[in-house]
Amino acid sequence: MSVPLPAALEPILPLLRCPSCGAELSPADGALRCPRRHSFDLARHGYVGLLTGARATSGDDGPMARARRDFLAAGLYAPVRDAVAELAAEADLSGRPGRRGRPATVVDVGCGTGYYLAGVLDALPDAVGLGLDTSAHALRVAAKAHERAAAATWDVFRPFPIASEQVDVVLDVFAPRNPAEFHRVLRPGGVLVVVRPFGGHLAELRSQVTQMVTVDPDKERRLHQALDPHFEPARTVEVEYATPLTRQEAVDLVLMTPSARHVTEEELADDGELPEQVTVSVLATAYRRR
Repeated sequence: MSVPLPAALEPILPLLRCPSCGAELSPADGALRCPRRHSFDLARHGYVGLLTGARATSGDDGPMARARRDFLAAGLYAPVRDAVAELAAEADLSGRPGRRGRPATVVDVGCGTGYYLAGVLDALPDAVGLGLDTSAHALRVAAKAHERAAAATWDVFRPFPIASEQVDVVLDVFAPRNPAEFHRVLRPGGVLVVVRPFGGHLAELRSQVTQMVTVDPDKERRLHQALDPHFEPARTVEVEYATPLTRQEAVDLVLMTPSARHVTEEELADDGELPEQVTVSVLATAYRRR
């Protein structure tokens, strides 16, 4: 039995393009197809598989997606989500040229389980969203994160399967970046929101879990160097606070980061004391398209 087109994907369809030839896509027999008959399956979990060719090597595996889902559901990163939504809501969504009455569109690149995309859509009640991620495990959750959020497999380092200058807001939250593609898909006046760790982010965990990936002190310089040809910063929000952690939340927090590739849940369980409080320290910046 073919999988029906998810309701959240229907308003996104006019923006999608065939990854193989760039043509428009239409639903057909449990898939999306272009006029040249390139076909992309609709998964029964609610997302569409647009990623073709060589398999992406990054992205959450099953345990990482589970840890991310459970940790974010506890609300410990809610202030970060609020900052993302605040910056996204500052986008000028009035008078968008050439949109023919279509809703504003938010694309979350490296969306994970869709936590931040859902927060932005709550702040923009007339917008629709699309989450892109390499992880099918994470997209199973993202496809259900919000009634106005669609989800699709994609690799941030490839040209996006999205029409040029049609997106109102692009989100990049703790994710890899493709500045040229961000610029191409954003409409004039569109907003890019980038969130990254800085300073003492998760310092208590890093001091006790030796396998934790450190925050690169050169990260800010490299970020600005990469974005400067395409974007100019409009406003930065610094989010810093301490939050209590249960032991399981501490384990999940480690396992939802790239550090999960260097340590297992069993190793963490045998690791003695884990901190009962952790510092969250991130920068969230809204950038305007040059």
